[in-house]
Amino acid sequence: MQPVIPAKEASTAAHDQVYRRLRTRIMHGDILPGTALTLRGIGKQYDVSMTPAREAVRRLVAEGALTLSQSGRVSTPELSNERIEELAALRALIEVELATRALPRAHLALIERLQTINGAVAEAVAHRDAVSYIRTNLEFHRTLYLRAQAPAMLAMAETVWLQMGPTMRALYGRLRRTEPPQYHRHIIAALRAGDEPSLRIAVRSDVTQGLRMLAT
Repeated sequence: MQPVIPAKEASTAAHDQVYRRLRTRIMHGDILPGTALTLRGIGKQYDVSMTPAREAVRRLVAEGALTLSQSGRVSTPELSNERIEELAALRALIEVELATRALPRAHLALIERLQTINGAVAEAVAHRDAVSYIRTNLEFHRTLYLRAQAPAMLAMAETVWLQMGPTMRALYGRLRRTEPPQYHRHIIAALRAGDEPSLRIAVRSDVTQGLRMLAT
């Protein structure tokens, strides 16, 4: 006989699942900027009641992944140029520090893993798959930053990625990218050489170049 799960625990599990799945979609640019979402639509999509959908939306609004207007309209953010510049600056500060902390632990297996991921980034670019491109690009960075062993700092970086997801999708469409990010190769080379100054420059360039082009 299977144990009976209390209603409160079941609701918590449901909203957490909706939150994580919707959060991933937003972070990977699967939803375009300014897209309106409804609790009814979220509930139907993830097969949950209004309560888990509402709680998931509440958490995502708190993280800046969704915006809530005074009229109650929920949507993915449409970022101003000033906000894009701010988030680009945050990425430069946080991610350069994460990469620097990861450098002493950048063993050969990590470097080979980053090369493999960068191959997946190149494949996504070749297939003009924006969502796969964003997903694999973030996987490249997260894989490196996990070696920093700085979970609070990584959580801050992921919050910025989450806020930027839809905008990165818009950026990808504007740039018409045909080659993978050149700075990934520079990051890998700097890690292999143990060259901290070059690593800092490569990471800063990689995380800010595209965003600044979007803000122009």
